[in-house]
Amino acid sequence: MTKQLSPAAQAVRKAYYSTNDDLAGPALAAALRAAADQVVPDESHPEESQFWDDEAEQEWQNNRHVRLQFLAIADELEGK
Repeated sequence: MTKQLSPAAQAVRKAYYSTNDDLAGPALAAALRAAADQVVPDESHPEESQFWDDEAEQEWQNNRHVRLQFLAIADELEGK
């Protein structure tokens, strides 16, 4: 019996198999982009508020850095 995939894993799998290209690079890039969207969604910098402190800023910066690393690998696989 196969275990049901989580929505995040399903999104990555769907992106991987959605490509019509015979080359693995674009398919892997699509899977990485889907993974980035699931793990660290693209979020604009929130407006500073009374609840926004240095710790929240650092967390946002760290998440942004992780996302950009995922996307840089995807770009490389696509030959960009």
